[in-house]
Amino acid sequence: MDFKELNIISPILRAVEREGYERPSPIQAKAIPLLLAGKDLLGCAQTGTGKTAAFAIPILQMLYEKRGPGPQAHTLQALVLTPTRELAAQIAGSFQAYGRYTGLKTAVVFGGVGQNPQVAALRAGVDILVATPGRLNDLIGQNLCDLSGISMFVLDEADRMLDMGFIHDVKRVIARLPGERQTLLFSATMPKEISALSASILRSPVTVAVTPVSSAVETIAQSVYFVDKMNKGLLLTHLLEDEKIISALVFSRTKHGADKIGKTLGKAGVAAGVIHGNKSQGARQNALSDFKAGRTRVLVATDIAARGIDIEELSHVINFDLPNEPETYVHRIGRTGRAGLSGIAISFCDFNEKAYLKDIQRLIRKEIPAVEKHPYPMQNFEPVSAQARPGSAHAGQGAKASESGMRRGRRRR
Repeated sequence: MDFKELNIISPILRAVEREGYERPSPIQAKAIPLLLAGKDLLGCAQTGTGKTAAFAIPILQMLYEKRGPGPQAHTLQALVLTPTRELAAQIAGSFQAYGRYTGLKTAVVFGGVGQNPQVAALRAGVDILVATPGRLNDLIGQNLCDLSGISMFVLDEADRMLDMGFIHDVKRVIARLPGERQTLLFSATMPKEISALSASILRSPVTVAVTPVSSAVETIAQSVYFVDKMNKGLLLTHLLEDEKIISALVFSRTKHGADKIGKTLGKAGVAAGVIHGNKSQGARQNALSDFKAGRTRVLVATDIAARGIDIEELSHVINFDLPNEPETYVHRIGRTGRAGLSGIAISFCDFNEKAYLKDIQRLIRKEIPAVEKHPYPMQNFEPVSAQARPGSAHAGQGAKASESGMRRGRRRR
């Protein structure tokens, strides 16, 4: 199947071809006809499946066909709500690319930067708005954004909205929307809260599910290094001596940990960017731009900061810390090995993370092969004390921390 078979109008088809797309992904092939028919949709899809085009193309087509000939005023009719600034910017960029020949205007609003340019864009008139919930509610509260004309609403990355504590902000936005609208909800996982939310906002929805969570990792070469936490930085710099690691996205469980990894790599002479929620929007965008352009070889990120970031031809994902939710592991490593390219995922596992590894292997239904020979093999085979657990203030001290040091840790808590 090609895009022509989906009955896409010529202005959008021409833009899609300009982007180099020839065949729709499975979710695009399934979702686009349903959305063009006006159906509400519940999409179970992970990042990297092509879901942005799956909703952007039909939204652009329906708005274009509604406009009529000749110059028209731009009125806000479609809203896409997404959890992170980076993802909002990416989605807005996709709408602009696919809609370049339609005359439709897209704007994006998110926090972390001044609102004046965003307000100016809204006042100039837009057809499609991509927003994060916090900034959108701020603008609504200042009477700077009117949602009364919305006929199409997309809630993207709904499960991550829940994880990030945005679900109440999302509900505030939904309360402002017209009752008569077409609604699309996308989520990689379907926890109880998201199932309840989807039931309350979708009307007789069709469900489109692609890439089951356990199959997303089948084309990616995975390995695990058993290593004490205090030696993870040394192991990472050792692995990065291999020039075959062209580009690596390194995941840390915490913001502090991400900063620490960045400093360790910097001291070792490895150019690395760091992104997490405490970084300014400008710093995050610069780090991502440098990585995508190849000016830096390594990008260190937390899960929330990296959510939705699509990096083409990423050679390696390295889990410096294993996530405590196995689904997060699948999201992480799914950022490599896209579009038929080979991908490699490397994980570090200290003794306290072995339970996480077991959960991951149960989810993906395969055992991740361990690398037996490396310079920093695990020496600690006992549970690490509370002061040295991953993510604690004393992480990295190891099980051999002195009794006096442990007493000092208790006094500080």
